[in-house]
Amino acid sequence: MKRKLFCEFGPICYQISLRKERIKRNIKDFFSKDMIAHDKTDVDLKYLIKSHYSPIERKLTGVNPVLQKSKRINIEIASSKINKLIIHPNEVFSFWKIVGEPSYQNGYREGLVITNHGFKSGIGGGLCQMANMVHWLVLNSPLEVIELHHHTDALFPDADRRIPFGTGTSVAFNNIDYRFRNNTDADIELLTWCKDGVLMGEIRSSIEFPYHYRIVEEGNYFVKEKEDYYRISKVYQLVIDKRNDKIIAKNLVLDNHSKVMYDHELIPKEQIKDVR
Repeated sequence: MKRKLFCEFGPICYQISLRKERIKRNIKDFFSKDMIAHDKTDVDLKYLIKSHYSPIERKLTGVNPVLQKSKRINIEIASSKINKLIIHPNEVFSFWKIVGEPSYQNGYREGLVITNHGFKSGIGGGLCQMANMVHWLVLNSPLEVIELHHHTDALFPDADRRIPFGTGTSVAFNNIDYRFRNNTDADIELLTWCKDGVLMGEIRSSIEFPYHYRIVEEGNYFVKEKEDYYRISKVYQLVIDKRNDKIIAKNLVLDNHSKVMYDHELIPKEQIKDVR
């Protein structure tokens, strides 16, 4: 029998464990030599590295639509805090240092939160989509991701998916953060805003880089393990020379082995592989 963790003995124990983890994060940050980005700009940097957009609300069976409306409000608040942030050379972007604590006092509402077993309602729900946007922009750049927590499960079918599976990130205030370092000689700017129910994002730089980037997923299939199905694939970052459009590097971003949490009937039968 698996031994229970302290946080699993009830709500009070969970809150104590959560508080402990937040204190540990604050102590770690206090002694860290990382310089956290905080400057903003009124003038957009000249060179566009990557742009992206993502609809905020999506139809989810069995999910209260009010939570989707609240998610939109939460993302609007967070995007306004990140918008026009400048990350100077060697500075670090911290999602929570910029967005701040998701609380009622800061205007956030109850939204949809991803948990280990699916979804629930929680204050600040939906902010993972905001972090996902930033991470997708960073993946398409030379910047260095230094803290990332992947969603370990496949929560939705692939219908209407616009980016490779598994390229998102989990965030939970403040101990589960998303961070990247500006390891270039240029200033980097993040722009995030909402328009007509769509989250918009751009990443820009003060100098033009010699490469552009492409994120690809390869070897995608599903496999049954005992009574569960898992999605298998590898995600790579392709580094491409702008002068001749040749691939000069292929970096592994993620080796997926994700449990399928949605209805197994929605898995395309032709994508299920027998590995016995």
